[in-house]
Amino acid sequence: MPAQRPATPPSGTLFVGVPDMVRLVRRKGLPACIAGVAARIEADFLRWPEFDKSARVASHSADGVIELMPIADATRFAFKYVNGHPKNTRSGLPTVMAFGVLADVATGAPRLLAELTLTTAIRTAATSAVAARRLARPDSRRMALIGNGAQSEFQALAFHYLLGIEEIRLFDVDPAATAKLMAHLKPVSGLRVVVCADTREAVRGADIVTTVTADKTNAIILSGDMLEPGMHINGVGGDCPGKTELAADVLRRASVFVEFEPQTRIEGDLQQMPADFGVTELWRVLCADAQGRRSDSEITVFDSVGFALEDYSALRLLRDRAAELGLGETIGLIPGLADPKDLYGHLMGEAAAASGARRAA
Repeated sequence: MPAQRPATPPSGTLFVGVPDMVRLVRRKGLPACIAGVAARIEADFLRWPEFDKSARVASHSADGVIELMPIADATRFAFKYVNGHPKNTRSGLPTVMAFGVLADVATGAPRLLAELTLTTAIRTAATSAVAARRLARPDSRRMALIGNGAQSEFQALAFHYLLGIEEIRLFDVDPAATAKLMAHLKPVSGLRVVVCADTREAVRGADIVTTVTADKTNAIILSGDMLEPGMHINGVGGDCPGKTELAADVLRRASVFVEFEPQTRIEGDLQQMPADFGVTELWRVLCADAQGRRSDSEITVFDSVGFALEDYSALRLLRDRAAELGLGETIGLIPGLADPKDLYGHLMGEAAAASGARRAA
């Protein structure tokens, strides 16, 4: 039996690209992948004090944002490069594109370089489910899904498989996006999908409302007069300065939960509120240091902007699953040096070898 490739190669960097991620999901199944990432996220949030945390570094333009999201514990450092450009779909590019790195803290050696565009969609939905398990009513069975773009299938499936949602009510200003989502969800057993004429119709009677729209603007997707007792709001699309989905009145009427408060106050729907507006970080609820939902009539909001710890969790799982399934390839991202103090000799030696090979040809 051949030896299994180690999860962190002793030399070189494991590269897991889009084709590898597609093969991984097809072999494991998307529901299992979402559940696996959710389990890693919850386990890592329970270790919250162990991490060196910071808000992401962002470069904003009129067209979108490019961000770096770093985090580390005593053993591993991770970062994600990610963008958000809502107009990209007009030129055939995804709104969100991402890749990430997992490195050893002890040496700084990068052990994994991975695609994170597909993985981010999975980890975002997994995070929504982790939060909703603590913040939504346990008997929640109906969800409104406002915004039917690239993230919507993952949100729908996460809530169906991890929380038992049986009916999803859809609305998007783009009918083609809704038709796409309908076609993808139609084969899912035990899930009823209803297309609605507008947001108000979609949220009427919903136990959970997920907003996941893309426009970089201060929008009001959900207003206070649409709220009903006991609702849980999963606000995903308001994730950078100048980009919101929830009316301020929604936040005022709810108990609001966030990932990393310093980041959410800048980027989330929370950016509309005064600095002393009270929120609770999700890790405290998971650790039983703070209460989540207090009653069946309480309205809760998870103001989700995406945090680097979730990508750390996803990268670790991706590394482990790639090793298990024999996916990815080792690449020479860092030079392998005979003498670690002699970069010049390595460079010129490689150059001379290449020149000799050309002359011989």
